[in-house]
Amino acid sequence: MIHVEPKRRGGDERHDRDAQARLAECVGLSAAIGLKVISQSIVPLARPVPATLIGSGKVEEIAASARGLEPEVIVVNTNLSPVQQRNLEKAWNAKVLDRTALILEIFGERAQTREGRLQVELAHLSYQRSRLVKSWTHLERQRGGFGFLGGPGETQIETDRRLIGERLAKIRKELEEVKRTRGLHRTARKRVPYPVVALVGYTNAGKSTLFNTLTKSGVLAKDLLFATLDPTMRALRLPGGRNVILSDTVGFIADLPVELVAAFRATLEEVLEADVIAHVRDAAHGETDAQKADVLKVLAELGIDPAGDRPILELLNKIDLVEPAIRKGMLAQNRRPDGPIAISALSGDGIPDLLARLEKILGQGQVTLELKLEQSDGAGLAWASRTASASRSRSTWRRSRNSRTTTAEKSWLTSRLNARAKVWHAEARSHGDFGAQRQLLRSRGAR
Repeated sequence: MIHVEPKRRGGDERHDRDAQARLAECVGLSAAIGLKVISQSIVPLARPVPATLIGSGKVEEIAASARGLEPEVIVVNTNLSPVQQRNLEKAWNAKVLDRTALILEIFGERAQTREGRLQVELAHLSYQRSRLVKSWTHLERQRGGFGFLGGPGETQIETDRRLIGERLAKIRKELEEVKRTRGLHRTARKRVPYPVVALVGYTNAGKSTLFNTLTKSGVLAKDLLFATLDPTMRALRLPGGRNVILSDTVGFIADLPVELVAAFRATLEEVLEADVIAHVRDAAHGETDAQKADVLKVLAELGIDPAGDRPILELLNKIDLVEPAIRKGMLAQNRRPDGPIAISALSGDGIPDLLARLEKILGQGQVTLELKLEQSDGAGLAWASRTASASRSRSTWRRSRNSRTTTAEKSWLTSRLNARAKVWHAEARSHGDFGAQRQLLRSRGAR
């Protein structure tokens, strides 16, 4: 296991993380696919060498160590060019995996659904296609071409490139169908007035454990990097009676391969459609601030602006691993109206504060309308109970602005407003906008 650490330079954001921590993360990635690490080291890099990335002296030093240890695989915790990978494998007489290849191996092992396998295969083939160029000289041999008119035929590298290209085109077509299906699912969910809360965060930050704690589900949750790959959605009922859909997504990591970001865009679109993004952080990790920066970077690549209108709730998870005095202070900060929420998905500390904050965020800007319903109107009472936060004692119900109102629901609401509100509603019809109608009702005294 070799971590290549470039020497620090002013203004280089890459160096906000400790080299030892990055090496430990790489060891964790290797453990995720069952590799046994027998040696690990940090190699400082002053200036990249085009042929081998690191200097010839270090290459020979590692080669001598490899001859004694006889490893099957040498993992280099950085991205290597095809030429660099080939030259290092010749020098060390062992298979060499760079960081991208290691993460792709993990994703290939974790993918369970057809969608996940397609996305991983797309990333694998995109990566392998770049490895064909100037990687293996035997691919330059020509094959086919008999007689004088047959021509020289195509080289093996051309054949492989063509086959990979054909397979990539087929996978992209199938993923377009997956994307269309997910779009239909999102459209169906929009018919139900349930907001979506997406859990995002660095891998192994505890997202799946929190998901299981909140929804009483049995999603795989282990102390492993990328233990969860395929997205999962479950219903969650908040203490105030509001129903939401909670989404557990794939974890992020530093230097996430661009092939994976592109391949998993269909899955990550669930985050783009979420009403609230809950950023789960490992508060007990020494690199928690750097991990936060990595997650925000990936979100920015997806087109999500942390300073935009979409609420992003920061969750400081794993506080059960910090000192009791620090944990007590972090929990006390939960009473602040804004700021991060300290929680422990394992012990349940801070979970009530999290649910209360979600209730507050989703209830911002809600409009309260007073309806008079007959006790015999069972369908109306049932609809109000499903789509709003109802107060039985006052016979009122509340509907958040984040809720999605269909045409049929608007008609139902209009028909059941009391006589005074109906008059105001008639005046508001000239606005041609249901939001304006609700605003007029509120201004006229309807609650």
